[in-house]
Amino acid sequence: QTLVGKTIVVTGTLSGFGREEAEQAIKDRGGKSSGSVSSKTFALVVGDEPGASKVKKAVELGIPQIGEAAFVRLLETGELA
Repeated sequence: QTLVGKTIVVTGTLSGFGREEAEQAIKDRGGKSSGSVSSKTFALVVGDEPGASKVKKAVELGIPQIGEAAFVRLLETGELA
């Protein structure tokens, strides 16, 4: 349960996860997968061709943006590298 209490947003295409797989991986570890970035978002996972509005909102709110490798570490440890 590495992600208890953490909301993660995924945008774009990840090579190792389908959208539903990524969301399920978050939920399986006690986290919440959201479709939109808010002040409660812990991290934005950015894949290929991300949604510009999600990235912009994350920048405005100071939300960390991570790639797929960091997402895998996040799933394992619950921490941002």
